[in-house]
Amino acid sequence: MDVAVAQRRDEEFLLDLLNTTPVVDGQERDVLADPDEGRAWLRAHEVDETERANLTAVRDLLQDVVRGARSPALLDRFLGDVTMRPTVTPHGVGWELSATPAARAVLAWDALRINSPGRLRACANDECRLFLIDRSKPNTARWCSMAICGNRMKARRYYRRAKGADGE
Repeated sequence: MDVAVAQRRDEEFLLDLLNTTPVVDGQERDVLADPDEGRAWLRAHEVDETERANLTAVRDLLQDVVRGARSPALLDRFLGDVTMRPTVTPHGVGWELSATPAARAVLAWDALRINSPGRLRACANDECRLFLIDRSKPNTARWCSMAICGNRMKARRYYRRAKGADGE
């Protein structure tokens, strides 16, 4: 039985985590590995510094899983301490999730897998290391940013076509 237990904010957290290894000036950067940038990222996402190593490990694994390079079964080690507790609300029974930030990222990945299959993916620009969640109705988004990667890829295709026409 598939159970999706993540919220939209967890999906945004997952995407932000996956995108902590951008390519800048042709070089991959690791935001979490940089002491100052990593601390700022953790603070912005309300994550304790002690979680940095687990977040880095789950991020690297999730990036490979999303790209299809590794098995999702390897994510199991991050889910050991996850619990859900029922609580009574004015509207009925609700569920309170207790999970580490790394487990939240895995649960968000799984919720997207269940509710929005194929919509979490790597940018189609081979030189880019970012990811996107395609929320468009036709599920046709290919780039992390239309203004950056999309524009570059379209300009390259245009240049190749134009160069091919001139070369005849």
